[in-house]
Amino acid sequence: MKKIVIAPLAALSVFAALPVTAHADGVLSVYCSYQKDWCEAMKNAFEKQTNTKVNMTQKSSGETFAQVKAEASNPKGDVWWAGTADPHVQAANEGLTQPYVSPNAAKLHPWAKNLAVQTKNHAVGVYAGPLGFGYNPEVLKKKGIAAPACWKDLLDAKYKGELQMPNPFSSGTAYVAIATFVQLMGEEPAFDYLKKLNANMNQYTKSGAAPVKAAGRGETAIGISFIHDAVAEANAGFPVVSVAPCEGTGYEIGAMSIIKGARNLDNAKKFYDWALTPEAQALGAQANSFPVPSNPATPLHPKMPKFETIKLINYDFAKYGSSDERKRLLARWEKDIGATVK
Repeated sequence: MKKIVIAPLAALSVFAALPVTAHADGVLSVYCSYQKDWCEAMKNAFEKQTNTKVNMTQKSSGETFAQVKAEASNPKGDVWWAGTADPHVQAANEGLTQPYVSPNAAKLHPWAKNLAVQTKNHAVGVYAGPLGFGYNPEVLKKKGIAAPACWKDLLDAKYKGELQMPNPFSSGTAYVAIATFVQLMGEEPAFDYLKKLNANMNQYTKSGAAPVKAAGRGETAIGISFIHDAVAEANAGFPVVSVAPCEGTGYEIGAMSIIKGARNLDNAKKFYDWALTPEAQALGAQANSFPVPSNPATPLHPKMPKFETIKLINYDFAKYGSSDERKRLLARWEKDIGATVK
């Protein structure tokens, strides 16, 4: 029996357990939707530079969106940093975040500025990364299975029980995957693909990076995730090969928003401004995270995915980040796939 969700990895629960202390001058509450090391690096660097106490809560982007929505009448967070743009766009559409134009916003890549325009300055891009998958060559060799190169390859019966992908209700990565398949194939073929893909799935994970982490540790052969997550596993010494699927693929823009009703608004704006600087964005590669930074003055690590070498679709962030479309596609996934594996 497949499991729709697994318990969060220890690395993903470190900050979630930290209490949110009373709001006061010199305090900032940040909701972080990335992996532990980069969240921690951002927290430590900002505290050191500004003498501001940062209370960090780390959850996936889907979980963070749900928390921000649940707390709308009594906000406990100030800034939501990172995570796929789609839930940030939905939060903007539902009035859960507030507009802010940083003096550093004009310095960013066009795709980061376009997100700000689309959301009427409720969100801005902080990084970008293409969707793909990573496989463990040692596991495949041991089982005598050829490595996949395309999305269609993952439907082959030889991969039965060898795949993992995240759950779209907790992971923005998985929602980007669904939206990518819909845009790449058309909606009906995409959901037919997802149903067939489900036959080869051994688990739907809570976080977006968990599938490639599992692949690196030999717990599964293949994990669907963002390519930079697979690169990070390989850079950490795990046997993971990243793949940009041959048919083409979508990509994420990692976003940042200020939560509506932020009690520490001045500090939230300071963090927002700082997070768009090359100095802050360089912390990603230092923390073994390799998405492309939104500030072009940030030095690029040689292991970062090169967009110009990957066949990318023209991902429609406005449509697939809208509340109605996101809710509709998630409901259909739950009805067609999720409900069959619980």
